Amino acid sequence: MLRKSILVFGLAAIALTAYAANKEQRRLETCGQVMHEVLNVPENIPQSVMDKAECVVVFPSVLKAAFGFGANYGRGAMICRSGEHFRGPWGAPAMMALEGGSAGLQIGGEATDLVLLVMNERGANAILSSKVKLGGDASVAAGLVGRDASATTDASMQAEILSYSRSRGAFAGISLEGTTLRPDDDATADVYGRKLTAREIVINGHTAVPASGRHLVAVLEKHSPRMEARQ
Repeated sequence: MLRKSILVFGLAAIALTAYAANKEQRRLETCGQVMHEVLNVPENIPQSVMDKAECVVVFPSVLKAAFGFGANYGRGAMICRSGEHFRGPWGAPAMMALEGGSAGLQIGGEATDLVLLVMNERGANAILSSKVKLGGDASVAAGLVGRDASATTDASMQAEILSYSRSRGAFAGISLEGTTLRPDDDATADVYGRKLTAREIVINGHTAVPASGRHLVAVLEKHSPRMEARQ
């Protein structure tokens, strides 16, 4: 009876592990779909802004409650251009977590997709190293919308991170000051089947893109294949 119980427990543990891995892989696939949809709406991220981004962080279906009174969080993925100074092709993704906030940061709508553009090396290195507080450890501003927006002269382009939201079909810049962003190494391990840190994936550049991340990479390669240095 004891051996049977141990066997059942072991099988249940294996099933739970497989489910966790599949869940994170599905989340990464969803990140690719969200980015595809965002970059194909008429008034989306200006091309001049997209081409200056060194990294992109995507959080699908973040619920409004995630930003109320510091409760809950959002889960998603970060992907950066490869190379020492983030100037090469898009690399492999690492999973991320968005947490905290205050009542003033609640987002309207039933569920909101968030897209963050990391605009310089300092912002990218801060996120890859540890938990960062948006608006504190890394400056953040609501991103400009519209392909014809004059991004180069706008004050928001001085921010290290530009933030966008999409809710019920509407797409706009949004302020996320007070929330924290950190690598989710447990979720990354579920995606890759082994322990990897976000820094190992992005900086080393030797990690192959998992099947669940190929759509996200393809979307970014199509819409912004080359890096345009910020002035």
